[in-house]
Amino acid sequence: MKRTAKAGKVGLSETEEKLLFKIRLETSKLNVDNISRTNAYFDYYLKHPEIIWAFLASMVSRNGGYNMCDLEGDWFPKILEPPVRQQLFYTYERANWTIFHDAFPQLLLYHYSTKIGKPLFHLLTHFSISSFMEAEWERYWRKRDKYRLMNALITNEQNVIHHSVIEHHEYQKKVFNTLRFLFQDFFHFSAVLLPTIRGELYGASVNSFKSVHKRINLGQRIASILFDPELYPQFLEFSLLTEHTGSRHDYEQYMTKKKRETPFLRMTFPVINHHDHWQPDWFLERRFHKKWLNPDIYHKHPILLTEWFLGKQKQFQTLISIKELLSKKDR
Repeated sequence: MKRTAKAGKVGLSETEEKLLFKIRLETSKLNVDNISRTNAYFDYYLKHPEIIWAFLASMVSRNGGYNMCDLEGDWFPKILEPPVRQQLFYTYERANWTIFHDAFPQLLLYHYSTKIGKPLFHLLTHFSISSFMEAEWERYWRKRDKYRLMNALITNEQNVIHHSVIEHHEYQKKVFNTLRFLFQDFFHFSAVLLPTIRGELYGASVNSFKSVHKRINLGQRIASILFDPELYPQFLEFSLLTEHTGSRHDYEQYMTKKKRETPFLRMTFPVINHHDHWQPDWFLERRFHKKWLNPDIYHKHPILLTEWFLGKQKQFQTLISIKELLSKKDR
C-alpha cells in the first residue's frame, strides 16, 4: 500500500508561530560545531533522561569529533594530502550537522510538550521532519516506550543522512568510492568507542558504512552496550567528568601516559556555514524494514575493545611508517 504524507497543518496560532521561531533559533545557535552539538545532546539528556537516544547521540557525536581531529593529528597528515583531509572533514561535519538539524527540533518539541502537558508533534512538519517520526513521537507520548523511540530515531537519522550525505554525488566521488575509504572500511580501522575513566574502551567496529541497514544495526548495537545495566554508570561517569574537546586524548588520558597525538577541535577547524537543502520524506520514498524497529541485537565480536583499539592504532602507525620508509628509498 502506497504511503502518503499527512496534510500540513494550516492556520497556526500566534503562540505556535512564536514557538517555531524559538526552536529554529535555539537549534541554529547550538548547531555550530561538533563540540556544541555533543554538549547539547548530553545537556538535553540530563534534563530528559527518558529520551535515551539523546545520550546515544552525544556519545556517537563525540566519536565524530575524534574522527575529525584525527585528520590533523600526528599520523593522518603523513599519508593524506591537505585537500583530501579537508574533504573528509567536510563529510564528517556535514553528517554531524544534518543529524542535529533534523533531530534537535524534535527533541525541543517534546520538551515544550512536557511543559504544557499536551503533544505538539503536529508541528514537526514545519521542520520538514519525516512523517515517520511524527507517528513515532505520537506513539511515544501515549505508550512511553523509550526503546522503540530510540530505535525510531536511529532509523530516521540514518535514512536522513543516506540521501543528503552518503548518496550525494560529491561525497560519493570524493570519499565513499575512493580506495582509501574502501581500505579503511574493509579492514575495520574505524570504530564507535564508548570510553570509561578506568581506561577501558567498549564499542563496535564499523564496516559497510554505505549500507543504511549496517549503520542502523551499528547504532542499535552501540545502544545495547551503552545502556547495559552494568556498563551504563561508567559511560555516564565518563561523560559527566570529561569535557569534550574532539581530541582522542579525552579518553586516552585515562589509558596511557603517551603524549597527545590529536589536537583540540576548536583550535584546528573553522566553523562551517551549512545550507539546508530540501530533501524528500525518506519514509515516502524508500522501502521501510520492520526489523529497524524490532532489532535482533547480536554482537559478533567482543564489545570490550581496549586491546583491539591499541592493536589497530599500532597496525595503522606501522603501515604509515613503512610507507614513509619506502618513499624515502624511492627518492
